Amino acid sequence: MNDTTELPALAVERLARGPQGRRAVISRDELIAAAMSLLGPTRSVSTLSLREVARAAGIAPNSFYRHFRDIDDLAIALIELAGSSLRRIFSEARQRISTDRSVVRTSLEVFMEQLNAEAGYLDLLLREGKVGSEAFKQAVEKQLVFFEEELMTDLLRLEALNGHKLHRADLVARAITRLVFVMGASAATQSPQAQLETLEQTALMLKMILMGSRTLALTET
Repeated sequence: MNDTTELPALAVERLARGPQGRRAVISRDELIAAAMSLLGPTRSVSTLSLREVARAAGIAPNSFYRHFRDIDDLAIALIELAGSSLRRIFSEARQRISTDRSVVRTSLEVFMEQLNAEAGYLDLLLREGKVGSEAFKQAVEKQLVFFEEELMTDLLRLEALNGHKLHRADLVARAITRLVFVMGASAATQSPQAQLETLEQTALMLKMILMGSRTLALTET
């Protein structure tokens, strides 16, 4: 995967105009945009076919191989794009947190926003981590580990600002990440009101995790 963390607007615009006959040249990002346009709440990347993606992108099937080895290679690129884009969004939100703003509340609000976002990145990760092929599940797992590592760094920074210490910050970050994704998968099919209730329940669970870690840290001193 290249360093691009979100699809350039030009790629999306070209795709929106629809195929103008078969094109001789297409970018990697435009192929990814074409694949994303075919996905939906109930459709896994594992159901995409090479010919289907090529048709959506307006290219001959052979042109596909200029950028990807096969359809699975494209699918993993989609998962990596979703993960890197979401990590950037969450990281930017956490960087704005100060001593008067809860990391739990901020992270959950951003999570719910992304759950209903048109880009569909979070929906893709939640879906592929549950029903995708083994290779896709491993790709999602890799992205979750990245989430955990970045969350742990931010947790340590924010807890220090508030004069707190955490016991096993690595496990705290892992517990928070896994819980949020499990609850998010449930919330994905809920009504807006039910999503708010799920958010409140999850926020309380995460506070319990943090309070438990802080308490354990005090016994170490």
